[in-house]
Amino acid sequence: MRAVILAGGLGMRLRPYTTILPKPLVPVGDRPILEHIILRLNACGVSSIDMCVGHLGELIRLYFSQQDKLPVELEMRWHWENEPLGTAGALRTVPDLDETFIAMNGDVLTTLVYRQLIEYHREHDAMLTVATQAKRVNIDLGVIEIDDGVIVDYQEKPSLDYKVSMGIYVYEPEALKYLPRQGPCQFPDLVLSLLADGKRVAAFPSDAEWYDIGTIAEYERALQALESWPAQPGIER
Repeated sequence: MRAVILAGGLGMRLRPYTTILPKPLVPVGDRPILEHIILRLNACGVSSIDMCVGHLGELIRLYFSQQDKLPVELEMRWHWENEPLGTAGALRTVPDLDETFIAMNGDVLTTLVYRQLIEYHREHDAMLTVATQAKRVNIDLGVIEIDDGVIVDYQEKPSLDYKVSMGIYVYEPEALKYLPRQGPCQFPDLVLSLLADGKRVAAFPSDAEWYDIGTIAEYERALQALESWPAQPGIER
């Protein structure tokens, strides 16, 4: 199985950690975020990884050029964004994506079992599958529903339930035809293009541990949680 990791972001919300380090190299426990991601992908059967890098990408490549950082059977390829291309547009830098593949953000820590995600994708005959989780958002204000200038409902500090993207996807190669030929493209725009053309986009529900390490708060939460994660074969904590 092949995976693409999107690791070209600036990491602005994770400063000061990302002032001198690219976000994928920020440590969680005794290794960088990106090393956790790579080892878990490999433990689930991924043998080939394409890295899309931009900001401070040379530091990322230098770190992983050390022979003891990666399993010997894992093939790594590097692709450069000369300008930010977005969470879908960056895939244009990767040649020969001609089979089903995983794509994910380079700042996601999760215990999700990637084999189950792939199986779900195939069972649903999808062109694209998005790993999702249920999230509850608490509103600390009174919410008013208005119709023609008149209040018809009032809820004091309600909670809203949403399904959110985990930043982990499974693509069929045909989905890449819906990317613009040049310029940036964000993942939501690709999804909307597929839906507009009647293509099947599946949602894989997951209750796995999941941390989107884009903010200081999520980073600190991941630090506290890592030690309780279940072990996987071939991965030492």
